[in-house]
Amino acid sequence: MEEDEISMSKKAKTIAACAVCAAALGLGGYALFLNKETDTVPKFSEVTETAELTSEDVGVLPLGWAENIDYAPSSDGMTERAKSLLRVNKDIVGWLKIDGLQLDYPVVKDPGEIPANDPYYGPEEYVPDAFYLDHDLYRNHDQEGTLYLDYRDEFGSDESQHSENQVIYGHAMWNGNMMGCLRRYRQDFDFYDVSPFIQYSSNYKTYDYVIFAFLITSGSYDATDFHYWNMEELDSEEDFNFYIDNCKSRWMLDTGVDVKYGDQLLTLSTCYADEDNSRFLVVARRLRDGEVAGDMTTIQRTEEWKKAREEKEKEAVEHDTPPKNDE
Repeated sequence: MEEDEISMSKKAKTIAACAVCAAALGLGGYALFLNKETDTVPKFSEVTETAELTSEDVGVLPLGWAENIDYAPSSDGMTERAKSLLRVNKDIVGWLKIDGLQLDYPVVKDPGEIPANDPYYGPEEYVPDAFYLDHDLYRNHDQEGTLYLDYRDEFGSDESQHSENQVIYGHAMWNGNMMGCLRRYRQDFDFYDVSPFIQYSSNYKTYDYVIFAFLITSGSYDATDFHYWNMEELDSEEDFNFYIDNCKSRWMLDTGVDVKYGDQLLTLSTCYADEDNSRFLVVARRLRDGEVAGDMTTIQRTEEWKKAREEKEKEAVEHDTPPKNDE
């Protein structure tokens, strides 16, 4: 979607994702919030009937709370959690979790353009990256929506086919739900030391990431040349470096995390302000061999950061004051 406004049929009236009120809706990219009637798709009871869920499957619900779901790798590759979730929604691609925050949700992949009267999604038509803006995991109308992966991204069993940059969108709810809790990073920089890691699981495997940047950027096509929402495939080193340089030029904190071409990226996108259509991004890279989730001392840092750290420690010794612990 490369236009700030997208023409749609009368049945798909839209308003900008960041045209929010007290409910605090908001998403990255050019996803649009669609006004829909409730109960336009099958209810959960109808879904379970068609999926032939067993009593054991239903026992792991309600979804959206990791403590209620038994997660264990499956002998044939797909996790037991994924098997249960896919019985409820075929768009499930994984799970996103950040320790220390209430962000602990399943992730669906946006289905792309949806024609009217689709038997799975209901009577309305949708542009790409729009359906899950106001639909829950059961495809019923819900203002909080669902965390969803950009429709162009790949995150399946074959790691060689994974998109270099996984872009996930979610609403910035004032109560902290969905991606609303990400504001903690920009409100308190020290919080980064508490929760610098992200766990992002596919239907087949769990991956750990370390956050290297959080930033505010424009969500308007004409206001910036950093169209992060169109940069899922960073195949060339030039494209990769362009993405990283733009993140670093806008970051709110120098984390010192080393990032280089070949790293797998994860971008979480949510709304920042509707006045200027801005977005808040949290960007991470997948851990490298030898790095351990939960232990920042194992994370590779840039030479510039290490040098600056040494200088701070030297100054602290000279002034007889302990340095701030960035680890």
